[in-house]
This record gives sequence, structure tokens and C-alpha cells, in this order.
Amino acid sequence: MWANLQAPLFFGLLAAFITSIGLVAVAQRGLWSARNASLFALVAGGMLLTLTLVHITPEAIERTPFAPVFILGGFLGGLLLHKTVRSIFGDEKTGLGRAAAATPVIAIAIHSFLDGILYAVTFSHSFESGVFVAMSLILHEFPEGVIAFTILRRSGFSNRQSFAFAFLAAAATTPAGVVASGPFIFLMSEQMVGNLFAISAGLLLFVATGPLMAPLRHERPKRSVPALGLGVLIAAVISLSPFSRHHDHHESHYNAAPIQAQTDGLAPSLRRVYR
Repeated sequence: MWANLQAPLFFGLLAAFITSIGLVAVAQRGLWSARNASLFALVAGGMLLTLTLVHITPEAIERTPFAPVFILGGFLGGLLLHKTVRSIFGDEKTGLGRAAAATPVIAIAIHSFLDGILYAVTFSHSFESGVFVAMSLILHEFPEGVIAFTILRRSGFSNRQSFAFAFLAAAATTPAGVVASGPFIFLMSEQMVGNLFAISAGLLLFVATGPLMAPLRHERPKRSVPALGLGVLIAAVISLSPFSRHHDHHESHYNAAPIQAQTDGLAPSLRRVYR
């Protein structure tokens, strides 16, 4: 089992490292980030909405015919989670209390955890496809740490607390997903992975259209609309990256036979692991 997890765990740790770079960059401007937290939330909302609609949802639809049902279930699950958290911690009229951060941060953590599972499952089928899928997902995961940090700062957490919780939710969960999937890696079908991603897409859609769009109610349009548009633009550029296009091409061969000629250039030890 450990031999089959070496490559996906490496890319899971790489994803966590890259996410952490974004976290460090935004945390260094903690006071400025706090002052502009509402605008950052709208940028994050535009990014998350675009990435979910352009990348995560189509991927789920490709993998399972039941994707719409599970997406709806994920969305309603996010709404139920949000209401449950509010009922436990009280109704905060401003929406800026710490409880307001729970649902979106949990949703990001679940999605990052599922990314780790996808790494492990894809590498178990093909090393080459695993590399391209991993690089594509790393590009899409990069903003998640910033989004989680923004949500936490806007909800009243300190700079240090926001960094720590965002790291746990957006970075540490990806390698954790790789490790947790180890005992079940060969039992998970493509459709099962698709169902999980559809639930994740529904959760993120709720976060993007609900908690992250809340500042639209009180921010002036000349500030809020450009912020939202900037988030959409950033996510669109990420989605049009070369690795994203390679990801779509290689995923059509998801069920191909494990490593053959594509491993010719690898070190003999790696070829032995993935044969």
C-alpha cells in the first residue's frame, strides 16, 4: 500500500506547500487584509463560483450520471450545516461572527480532502494521468488557502488564528486525503469518486453564492462589482491554464491499463513501484 501512495502523497504535500505560499503572502498583509475583508470575500466568491462551475462540476458530471442529484444534495447539505451552526452559536445579525466562518471553511476542507483521494485513485490507474491531474488540481487549489484565510479574517479571527485554521482546512487536508484513501484505493470506482466530487461541488456552490456574497448587501456597487469580477477573471485564467487542458485530455483515458511505455523515462525504482 505504501508504495502505491508515494507519488500521490508527494503531490499532496506539494499542493499543501503551494497553498501555504499563498497563505503566507496574504497573512503578511494581515491588517490590510482585515480592513478590506469584505472586498476579499467578494473576490474569493467570484473565484470559488467560477472554479466550481468551470472545473469541479464538469469533472463530477463526467464521472457519474447522478452528478446533478449529488450536487443538489451537497448544496442543501451546506445550507443545513450553515443553519445548524447558526442555531448552536446563535443568530448573528451582522453575519460577521466567528460561527459564520464554520460552514465555508468546513466545505473547503472537505473539498481539499477529496482532492487527496482523487490523487491516490488516479495514480493507481496511471502515473502519467496522475501527474497531469495532480498539477491541474494544484493550480485550482492554490486560491483555496487565500479564500479560507479571507473568510476567517472577515469573521473576526486574528491573523495568526486565520493562518492556522486556513492551513488545516485548505493545505493539510489534501495529503490527509491521500493517506486516508490508502486502504480503499483499489475499491473506489470512478463513479464513486464522481459522486463525492458532486457533493463537494454542491457544498462549494452554497459557499460561493451564500456566505461569500454577503458583502454585496452593504458594499457600494463601484467597489463590490469590480472585486467580484476580479475573482471571476483570476479563476478563469487558472481554468484556462495548459495543465487544465492536459487534465481534460488525459482523464478520457482514466481506465487505461497501468503504466506501460509512458514510464520508460522514469527511474527503474519508480517503474517497479507502478507496474
